[in-house]
Amino acid sequence: MRVAIQAGYHFMGCSFQRLENSLGACDTRSPMLVHLGPKGLHCEKGGFHVDPARGVERALITHAHSDHARGGSKEYLCAAPGAGLLAARLGSRARIRGVPYGERIRLGDVIVSFHPAGHVLGSAQIRMESEGEVWVATGDFKRDHDLSCAPFELIPCDTFITEATFGDPSYEWDNPEGVCRSIFDWWEEVRADGATAVLFCYALGKAQRILAELTRFTKRPVLVAPEIERLNYCYREEGVALLPTRDVASCSVESFRGELLVTTPHFFQDRSGSALAGLGRIQTAFASGWAKTGRFGSRTYHRTFALSDHADWPSLLRTVEETGARSVYVLGDSSERLSQTLRKKGVYASRMLPDSERHRGSSCEMTVQGELFGNLSRS
Repeated sequence: MRVAIQAGYHFMGCSFQRLENSLGACDTRSPMLVHLGPKGLHCEKGGFHVDPARGVERALITHAHSDHARGGSKEYLCAAPGAGLLAARLGSRARIRGVPYGERIRLGDVIVSFHPAGHVLGSAQIRMESEGEVWVATGDFKRDHDLSCAPFELIPCDTFITEATFGDPSYEWDNPEGVCRSIFDWWEEVRADGATAVLFCYALGKAQRILAELTRFTKRPVLVAPEIERLNYCYREEGVALLPTRDVASCSVESFRGELLVTTPHFFQDRSGSALAGLGRIQTAFASGWAKTGRFGSRTYHRTFALSDHADWPSLLRTVEETGARSVYVLGDSSERLSQTLRKKGVYASRMLPDSERHRGSSCEMTVQGELFGNLSRS
C-alpha cells in the first residue's frame, strides 16, 4: 500500500498543502474532512475545531497543555479523565463536556470519539468518521508506559494526523522506569550529601509522571511548586497514585535539606530568584526529552534526565505503519527529516513549509497563518 504523507509543524503552525500522489497530482481519493483554517484544524462537516488557536463555537481538545487548550471558545469537548485539568487551566466559566474514552457522539455529519493518546492525564486522539472515511488526529502522544495516564490506543484509520515533535533518529528513549530510577538515585545521592535536590520540569504531565513513577522506589513526601500541587489534585481526583506532596510555598526553609523539590523555572523567576538562594546548598536537574542529545540544559543544570511524554523516532515510524492509513499528515518541528525517511521507505512524503517559504504557484495548496510554540511546554 502506498501512503501519502503531508508534513509540517504544529497544527496551527504553518501553511497547509493538499496531498499529492506519487505522480505529483493532487490526491482526489477522498474529500478533505479536516483542513487547516485561520483558527486551526477545522472539521466543517462536524461544526468543530481541534485544539483551536483562538476562540471558536465548539473546540475539541486533545489535552490540557496550554499550546492545545486555549480560552475563548463557547464550548469545549474533551476526554472525560482530562475535564478536571481543562477546567483548572481554563477557569470555572468555561463550558466543558467530558466524553468517556471510546464513546461515539454525533457532531453535525461526523461521528466523533476520544481515545487514549498516552501523553498526559486525559490526553486523547480524536477519531472522526464521515461517509465511511475515518480520520484520526493524535494531538501529542507517546507509546511508552506511564503510571499517570491511560496507554496509547492504536486506531485503524484512512487518514492519520500525527505529531512529530521528536522526529529525528537521535531521539530514541531509554526505558522510562530506568530513567525514573536514576532520578531517585540522584535524589538519594544529594540527600546523603546534606543538600537539596531541585528537579525542574513542566508543571502538567511531567511532574505528575515523575511523582507517580517514584512510588516504585519510595513513599517519602516531595516538595512541589504551588502550580504543580494544584494540578496534582486533578490527578488524584482521577485515581492516579502520586507520592505525598507538600506545597513548597507553605514550608519553612529549615525543612528543605535532603528533600526533593519538583518545580518549574517560572516559580523561581516569579520570586526574583530569592527562593533558590533561600534553599541553601542545592543540586539542580532538569527532566525533558530534549535532554537526550545533551544540547539542552547541560550548562544550566547539574544533571539532566531524558524523559519525554512524546513519541520517539522509532515509535513515530511504527505508529504510522500500524494505523494502516492511506494518507498521513505529519506535524512537528522535525517534519522534514521524518518526511525524507518515509520517502526512502517508499512512502510518498511532502514537507509543509511556512507561508513565507512556500511556493505559491500550486493549485493544490491551502494556507493558514498560526503560531509556533516553545519546546519546554511540549517536552
